[in-house]
Amino acid sequence: MNAVFIAIRVLLGLFFLLTGLVKVTTYISDGVHQQMKQQFVQFAEVFPLKDLGYKPDAAEYMQAVGWIEVVAGFLLAVGPRVLQEISNFVLCVIMIGAIYTLLILNEPLAMCAPATVCLGLLLLLNIRGMGRKAKSKSE
Repeated sequence: MNAVFIAIRVLLGLFFLLTGLVKVTTYISDGVHQQMKQQFVQFAEVFPLKDLGYKPDAAEYMQAVGWIEVVAGFLLAVGPRVLQEISNFVLCVIMIGAIYTLLILNEPLAMCAPATVCLGLLLLLNIRGMGRKAKSKSE
C-alpha cells in the first residue's frame, strides 16, 4: 500500500510541476499559456485579498502561482519528507484558492473538478502521513 501512496505523491508532484511550467513558459504549450494569461486577468479581479486593498497584476500573479507550483511540485515528488509536507500544505492552499476563485467567478462545477481532485489527493497524502508513528532511536 505504501507504493500506491508513493506513486500518488510522485505523480501529483509531477502534475503540479507541469502545470506550473505551463504558467511560467510558452515552451510546453503556447496556446495553453495564452489561455492561462486570459484566465488570470479574471482571477486577479476576484483575488481573495482584494478586499484588503491588494489587487495583483495578472501576469505577476500567474508567474507567482506558476513558480510556486513548479517548486512545490518538484519537492513533493522528490524532496525530503519535511519538504514534502511543507509542499503539500502550500499546494493545498493554492488549490483552496483556485476553488474559491472559480466559485466566485460562477464557473461551472466541472471547472472546479481538477482542483478539487488535486486537493483531495493532497489531503489524502497529508492524512496518511499523520498516521505514521515516529520510530524511536532504539528501533
